[in-house]
Amino acid sequence: MAYFYYLSKAKYWVFNNKMPDYYIKRADQVYLQTWHGTPLKRLAHDMPDLGITYYRSKQTYQEMVSAYDKDSQLWDYLISPNQFSTAVFCSAFKVNREKIIETGYPRNDILTTVSAEKIQDIKEKLHIPSNKQVILYAPTWRDNAFNLQGYTFELNLDFTKWHKILGDDYVIIFKPHYLIAQHFVVPNGLSEFVLTMPATADINELYIISDQLITDYSSVFFDYAILNRPIYFYMFDFETYRDDLRGFYLQVPKALPNDICYTQDQLLTAIRSGQFDFKRLAAFNKEFNHLQDGKASRRVIDEVFI
Repeated sequence: MAYFYYLSKAKYWVFNNKMPDYYIKRADQVYLQTWHGTPLKRLAHDMPDLGITYYRSKQTYQEMVSAYDKDSQLWDYLISPNQFSTAVFCSAFKVNREKIIETGYPRNDILTTVSAEKIQDIKEKLHIPSNKQVILYAPTWRDNAFNLQGYTFELNLDFTKWHKILGDDYVIIFKPHYLIAQHFVVPNGLSEFVLTMPATADINELYIISDQLITDYSSVFFDYAILNRPIYFYMFDFETYRDDLRGFYLQVPKALPNDICYTQDQLLTAIRSGQFDFKRLAAFNKEFNHLQDGKASRRVIDEVFI
């Protein structure tokens, strides 16, 4: 009840996802929708109708897009990190261009302003030795993979093999998407090699302390690219995801900051080689992260709150 009391009394709403359609917004309230990432996979109206009822919302495709429409009509401002996202948001959410402010994401300001002391503090909190190479593995969920508890994820890899090939110089931080319901058990003897993070872990802190990122279709790579560190794409179900699930806005892999690894062996070989095309990453950042200069929060404040 306290939540709904403050929801009704607040001057400003700041949300980063579609909210339930039972929210009633007063005419004098200001709704700032920040969203939660530059989209690789298709959203809302741009998604294909899979003919399924979505596990999380219990909605059909038509009910889902209708819910987006009801919410987007309430938005006074929608944050966009770049021109690409602005075009996507207009298409996916059917929102007027005038509501979109291209400011960059305030939550990413820390990625350009973080200090070496802050990085060391986080590593000490997580008991990660300072002399280890840290790899963040952050996969996303699949719309068609779920059980009675929630979305499930096929861990299509062998951490024992990873340890054998990468050795004790590395630490793997495994951060599944928060919608993935199952609990992952680290193999015996690898508790110091693989650290599994809870859904509540602040992924910005994990970005900061990681030397490399492994992901699949998650938008985390857009954010992580700001750090100018290597990114690897492990897409073992690429064709299924591209053709039968969401589909992509970008031409994959050409538009990504690295090529795709389709198998575990390809991924481990790429990491062990130590080779990464930073010029390709720079070109990617020029297109998608040119507004991420550490001052996005200031721009949003000036636009919305002052």
